[in-house]
Amino acid sequence: MRKLAAAAALVLTAVLAVSCRPEAACPAIAQAPVVSLTVDRAYAPSVRSIHLAACQDGRCKEADLELVPGSTAVDQGCEPGPYGGDGVCSATSSPDGTLTGMLMMETLSASRIEVTATGTDTAGNPLPARTAAFTPRAAHPFGEQCGTFITASVVLDATGLRQAP
Repeated sequence: MRKLAAAAALVLTAVLAVSCRPEAACPAIAQAPVVSLTVDRAYAPSVRSIHLAACQDGRCKEADLELVPGSTAVDQGCEPGPYGGDGVCSATSSPDGTLTGMLMMETLSASRIEVTATGTDTAGNPLPARTAAFTPRAAHPFGEQCGTFITASVVLDATGLRQAP
């Protein structure tokens, strides 16, 4: 009887050990449902204002964008770590000549979206209306278990509006 009880306890311990594996932790971070716009650096000096409209899944949203100077990250390298490899790493941002803005949506899904940009140039004249239709990008930056991040980004230049790379 003792052998049977010991065997049962051993099996129960093994089952509990296997079932108590730690799950991968997901960051407590939310994604804003926005359509982001970048005005190309060659076109930015001629742009005064942008009005963006986006329609997806039968819902449309539009607004005049607050345009801010864009920037790029400049790697400043890493200090050596105490056990080899990298230690503390740093970067800084540097203006890149673009303008950026965001249109807040109610929701953003992975279905096709149509975005139209209008606005004015620096002389107050209307810019040509530009439209792009595309499927937003879906990614799992923290692993499949942590949910999908959906991004809808466009670039505006003198030739038109297109999905950002």
